Amino acid sequence: MITDIFSRPEVFWFALGLLFFLFELVTPGFFIFFFGFGACITAVACLIGEPGINLQIIIFAVISVLSLLGLRKMMRRKFFFTEDEKSRSIEDEFTGREAVAVTDFDGNNRGKVEFKGTQWKAEADIPVKTGQIVEITYKEGFILKVKFKK
Repeated sequence: MITDIFSRPEVFWFALGLLFFLFELVTPGFFIFFFGFGACITAVACLIGEPGINLQIIIFAVISVLSLLGLRKMMRRKFFFTEDEKSRSIEDEFTGREAVAVTDFDGNNRGKVEFKGTQWKAEADIPVKTGQIVEITYKEGFILKVKFKK
């Protein structure tokens, strides 16, 4: 019964494409997805016409390679962050925002500020007093670099 289902080429190619898509979820690199795409296009070709096995393999290979070469870079940019973009998007959540000093900054100009309901260690170039509003210039690890809000 199962062999009857898989004897139809469109079902075989669709199942193979589904396996490629599932395998992509557990592997890094965004590479296998395009072979799943090629298999699904081959399944559609088998539904529309009745290509021989050689033509099916050619359709699969050509669509997989062309989509890999033509679409991978564009799709990675659209759906995935690079390490630099990740850090920039995290910094953007802090940079330019206001925080309130919850402690006087010590002799080394270090203290604590409150930002979004959480207390953060902070550093400034000049002394800061409790209650002053400061602007976050950037985030370095778990320490916010701040300056006076102008």
